[in-house]
Amino acid sequence: MSLQQARTESERFTFDDLSVVMGTYNEEAAIGTVLEDIDDVTGGRAEVVCVDGSDDRTPEIAREHGARVIEQEPQGYGVAVEAALQAADTPVVVTTDCDDTYPMDRLPDFLDRINEGYDVVSGDRLYHGADTMPAFNRFGNHAFAALASGLLGERVHDTTTGMRAYRSEVIEKIDWTENTGLSAELLIRPLMREYDVCEIPIEYGERAGETKLDPISGGYAIAKSIVTVAAEERLR
Repeated sequence: MSLQQARTESERFTFDDLSVVMGTYNEEAAIGTVLEDIDDVTGGRAEVVCVDGSDDRTPEIAREHGARVIEQEPQGYGVAVEAALQAADTPVVVTTDCDDTYPMDRLPDFLDRINEGYDVVSGDRLYHGADTMPAFNRFGNHAFAALASGLLGERVHDTTTGMRAYRSEVIEKIDWTENTGLSAELLIRPLMREYDVCEIPIEYGERAGETKLDPISGGYAIAKSIVTVAAEERLR
């Protein structure tokens, strides 16, 4: 019997076993919609954790919608998301962004794949073209995927997506080191440690509010993280 078959037979997760986590920074234009969507899809059963460094109404709105908010000084994307991941207290954790670009109505599909036995389920934004993404960013994300694929020796389609589901033990057993490049690290390390990972196509919506990431400096940091993480994993 395969590991996936054994897991499928021994456990079946529901929305009561699910946390949706995100780092939030000045996203008052979108956070309410994202949290309402999560609540609608899961019937209010999923835990929501936001790690916030905002100076607008984002944390207030999040609490009004029932999210657990952990406030900290702004230290970057990866620091906030990792803190949210570590704060989650459920067997399954889903990362997302708080800008209303990711389809919360796909949460059941992510949970289904976890219940099939996968350790990590990664949302592929580029499958459908990601036409709402700025052209420069779209080109960069294809380049990151090509770079990671070459280093890993297997095809990955969207290295930097913000929407993934994880079994909690994956998060707990790996030391995460990256900040801007955490989204890539969260895929590369599990793949190189031979966890069961799958990608599923997702739609990617138009962003609500202004982006906080500079595409040049951010892109360099992500590419550097991909190379660094792959090299570290080879040396383990």
